[in-house]
Amino acid sequence: MNQPVATSATRADAASPVALVPKPQAPAPRPRRRWIAAVLVVLLSAAGFVAWRYTGSNDTLAYNTQAVARGNVVRTVTATGTVNPVLTIIVGSYVSGVIKEIHCDYNTEVKQGQVCARIDPRPYQSAVDQSAANLAVAKAQLEKDKATLAYAQLAYDRHASLAQTNAVSKDALDNARSALDQAKAQIGVDQATIQQREAALAAAQVNLDYTNIVSPVNGTVVSRNVTVGQTVAASFQTPTLFLIATDLTQMQVDTSVSESDIGGIKNGNHATFTVDAFPKRTFRGVVSQVRQSPQTVQNVVTYDVVVSVDNKDLALRPGMTAATRIIVDERHDVLRVPSQALRFAPPSAGAPAGGARRARDAQAQVYVLRNGAPVAVPIAAGLDDDSFTEIVSGDLKAGDAVITSAQRSAKSAVPRPRL
Repeated sequence: MNQPVATSATRADAASPVALVPKPQAPAPRPRRRWIAAVLVVLLSAAGFVAWRYTGSNDTLAYNTQAVARGNVVRTVTATGTVNPVLTIIVGSYVSGVIKEIHCDYNTEVKQGQVCARIDPRPYQSAVDQSAANLAVAKAQLEKDKATLAYAQLAYDRHASLAQTNAVSKDALDNARSALDQAKAQIGVDQATIQQREAALAAAQVNLDYTNIVSPVNGTVVSRNVTVGQTVAASFQTPTLFLIATDLTQMQVDTSVSESDIGGIKNGNHATFTVDAFPKRTFRGVVSQVRQSPQTVQNVVTYDVVVSVDNKDLALRPGMTAATRIIVDERHDVLRVPSQALRFAPPSAGAPAGGARRARDAQAQVYVLRNGAPVAVPIAAGLDDDSFTEIVSGDLKAGDAVITSAQRSAKSAVPRPRL
């Protein structure tokens, strides 16, 4: 019956046997692994650089060529101008007043002397009537003074006959002679007054006639700047009522050419131009005038060049904007190369593909692709129009492939090694 009694130490050990076992410690990191990782990074970088150099060394030059051919070389000067009628007549008003009638409108075909508008003539008709009345008064005064002259002549003759018998005094005879002279002078005054009144009447009639606005030429109305009821004032400046183009079948292009290009332009040069209304149609004209008057706008000097053009189909209209090309010089059916070929030079070692733009030497040259390699060919260049250059002499013939540019292209030959 006697059971052994366990002690407190023995119970604690029996309840948690793990608590009495010590925990194992984590192993310390090895420094050798860090060195291995660093070496691997260096090796990978070196392998990438070697692969880049290995593949990059296989780049090659690809040449862009164009065949030498025969054709035209045309040097031109470009300018922007405006299409205008050759002659435009400004129809204004000499007198002031209210527009009473209008008989012409846009696009109206008018004849010389045709009335296009009429100013209220009543004020000017009154002036004519007054001048005519003044003239009539002057003429009546002349008739009156003629009668006075006739009486003065009779009185003088009577006094003269009586003076011979001493029937009248010498003073009475002198008075009769004075009255006769005054009557004769008055006739001269009356005649001058009549001329003055006639001139005033003519001036009033001119003003009255100017109330009729007439066309001075045959043509077409291209602008109307007045309406019925509008008051025109001609006191300081003649107002413009109509613009009449004499002949729309003959037009001109007024262009502005810069001073750097004006030297090569002369009368007779051929020109071509286009307008926005007909973008696919090319109009042709001839330079008819190179004006000597310069135009300076913001320190830019230009000169007016007039290009005459036939417009029988009336396709061109006043005010159209024309993009003009004036032919300064041209060569027909000559051997030519692209102008870019004269600016090409093979890239030197380490230079970018295509080469830099080289300066012009005393002897021009182009590079011809022969057997896959560029060969320099000296030439004598002629006319240049910025697109093509005329070949005057040189070891070139039609069909030769001249080099215009070059670029590097990578070979797809050797695969990169795997690391």
